[in-house]
Amino acid sequence: MAAATGNVTNQAVQFQNNGAPSRQNYGPGISCNGATMTFSPFYMGNQVEPQMPVDPEGYVKNENWGAQINFMVPLDGGIIERCKSVAARQEEKMQLNYELVRIDNCAKLQQKGFMLRPGTRVYHLCNDVIPIAAYQDEVKAALDKANPPPPKKWWQKLNPLNK
Repeated sequence: MAAATGNVTNQAVQFQNNGAPSRQNYGPGISCNGATMTFSPFYMGNQVEPQMPVDPEGYVKNENWGAQINFMVPLDGGIIERCKSVAARQEEKMQLNYELVRIDNCAKLQQKGFMLRPGTRVYHLCNDVIPIAAYQDEVKAALDKANPPPPKKWWQKLNPLNK
């Protein structure tokens, strides 16, 4: 009666590609899916030194290398473009809100008689916020400089009452 012996090694590679697309969030309720590519490399291997009396110097090495590439592309590009448009408007709204809050806080600071020191790292935050009266004075001064009054005639210079 002969005895049968042997080794069996079962190996498997399982990829978990659940089709999850790339998702960018732009605020509450604004989430856009995009195209995705995934790359999944794998390696499986084993090394066996048989304990059989047949070949005491025997050595078995099994290696398995590979990779999987997956592409996922949304089929309705119109929805993606609409989502990007909504995201752009959300970004503009956030920028406007930031600017209005910045201006409001800078004006409150100026009303209290304070300012940010020129040359500091935050000076630029308020250096463009000025009172309307100061702006009107700047415009008037610029217009006066650009349009000086015509030179006086010699007889106007002689009259001390004509200024």
